[in-house]
Amino acid sequence: MKLSKLDTSIGALQWFIFLLANSLTIPIIVGQVFQLPPEEISGLMQRTFFVVGLSSLLSGFLGHRLPIPDGPAGIWLAIFTLMGQMAMIEGVSHVNNSLQLLEGAMILAGIILLVVSITGWMTKLLTYFTPLVNGVYLTILGFQLCSIFLEGMFDVNPTSTSIQMGVVLLSFGTFLLVLFLGVWGKGWLKSYAVLIGMVIGSVLFILFFGTHSFPKKDSIISFPEIFAWGPPKIDTSMIVSAILVAIVLILSIIASIAAMKHVLSTQNEHRKEGTLKSAGVISGANTIISAIFSVVGVVPYTVTASFVQMTGQNKMKPYIIASFLLAFIAFFPSIYTIFAMLPGPIANGAMLASYTTMAGIGISTVLKEPLDQRRITILSISLSLGISVMFLPEVVISAFPPLLQYVISNGVMVGLITALILEHVWKTK
Repeated sequence: MKLSKLDTSIGALQWFIFLLANSLTIPIIVGQVFQLPPEEISGLMQRTFFVVGLSSLLSGFLGHRLPIPDGPAGIWLAIFTLMGQMAMIEGVSHVNNSLQLLEGAMILAGIILLVVSITGWMTKLLTYFTPLVNGVYLTILGFQLCSIFLEGMFDVNPTSTSIQMGVVLLSFGTFLLVLFLGVWGKGWLKSYAVLIGMVIGSVLFILFFGTHSFPKKDSIISFPEIFAWGPPKIDTSMIVSAILVAIVLILSIIASIAAMKHVLSTQNEHRKEGTLKSAGVISGANTIISAIFSVVGVVPYTVTASFVQMTGQNKMKPYIIASFLLAFIAFFPSIYTIFAMLPGPIANGAMLASYTTMAGIGISTVLKEPLDQRRITILSISLSLGISVMFLPEVVISAFPPLLQYVISNGVMVGLITALILEHVWKTK
């Protein structure tokens, strides 16, 4: 079915808001963790918009060829946060060194992805990622991301001592509006639920609470800086971390494609797609591009399946237009600074409503095969351990060597590793 110009335009706008909201908060979080000055956070935001838009275009044209945009990977954000906390303990002078090590780790992880994809090993690895393993990954990922968005709705940071109840009520109002329209809305109300919620919530937020501003640049056009944190570095601990992260990224690619295929099939939407090999090659290249432009490493967003399921936005043309627009505005400071003023609590509220079905997609993936006693036990252990580590206090995490801290501090990685080991070690007779 052909889309009208109006449907294409509004659909592209909603995709644009989705991409923007997923990219917006990450530079602010990284800036807070590393205590970066406002002008550096503004530059990081510019580079993030450019890389997310560019990588989404590459994936859509040359990679998986599905409406799955790239975005900052949760596993990379967890490592950035941990490295930032360690740098602050050691002293501000260690910030640049930590960021350069992260650049090096992303380049190495990208190279690993390229090698695994080009040699065809990714297709062989696919046999290890059974519906049970994929389901555990998607379920924990949904819980972890929803917890991040929920915290963002309260508009708190590490230095906060109180919350504004008005902001909280407005962000929850946005969440309920988007959820209501996405579940019970009809026609265009359902299709543009996220956009409607974002517009109404943002207008009310600005009217009642005002907005913040970023440092303005005098130039009309500004090009994203290359290696803004300095030349990349690598050490032994980051080599091992890059290998572990590459494994998680491989699963993210596999799971994102599988989840989107599941959603598209339920909507009777079928199209010619790229191979797993091409998806892996482009994702490897995009990870290296992330390092070159000094941003948090990107990966195909698995949670996009939840967004498409809620809104029905499954066409490629609006997705391509939105990706191009996000990369395009990164060259114009006067434009991207305006979008950067989008209220964070409102964006988090709208995103939480979009991702509430993510865990459900994970559970439905597990149920593709019958649940016998073995699979129930593996599922229970993996979910319990993966979710429980999210609540471990910092004092427990810091007691382990740095290498293990990267793993133990991430519930998705703990649940994934547990499910992989039990699924392939515990064999039925």
